[in-house]
Amino acid sequence: MARITYIEHNGTRHEIDVAPGLTVMEGARDNGVPGIEADCGGACACSTCHVYVDPAWVDKLPPKDAMEADMLDFAWKPDATRSRLTCQLKVTPALDGLVVTLPERQI
Repeated sequence: MARITYIEHNGTRHEIDVAPGLTVMEGARDNGVPGIEADCGGACACSTCHVYVDPAWVDKLPPKDAMEADMLDFAWKPDATRSRLTCQLKVTPALDGLVVTLPERQI
């Protein structure tokens, strides 16, 4: 399990143990974290699972592929460095301690 902290825009924290093999989006969705809409179900066809990755984690994650980068153009106030789509982040033990902050809203 990897413990992932999801921080809502209002500061509410959700610390959740997510099983390896799931995505960061599935961990949020399956545990009722508000603010991760995941309209496309994880197909990288929308930007409704957008988050801002804690700066300490940016370089520890796999790089964005072209499809994720394109979808982030449609996200609410994307940050070129910290924005990620949680459907594209596969949970591994190496993600234990990951912290992500949800945007004010999803588009």
